[in-house]
Amino acid sequence: MMKKLIACCGLDCEKCDAYIATINNDQVLREKTAKLWSQLNHTTITPDMINCTGCRMEGIKTIYCSNICQIRKCVKNNGFDTCAPCQAIKTCKIVSQIHKHNKDALKNLGQ
Repeated sequence: MMKKLIACCGLDCEKCDAYIATINNDQVLREKTAKLWSQLNHTTITPDMINCTGCRMEGIKTIYCSNICQIRKCVKNNGFDTCAPCQAIKTCKIVSQIHKHNKDALKNLGQ
């Protein structure tokens, strides 16, 4: 059985700085993460946006995870819990960038 803290795409939420900052109430990590994510995404992300209890868990999500993530939207729209049961997982253009840069994500999905 897959851990609940494995995101829809296979990333491990327990390793995500937003999750870590949330469960530890770590304001310094929120600030560091907001700065980095702002640079990487060419947008303004504030420390108060860095709160998440995990992609597939009940509770607060970052604005990206809750509203923007196309992978999460696809999984939910198709009635899946993760990308794992999708027949197109190996060729999907939406999730391929995650799997290309993080081989553990695919392993986390049992692929």
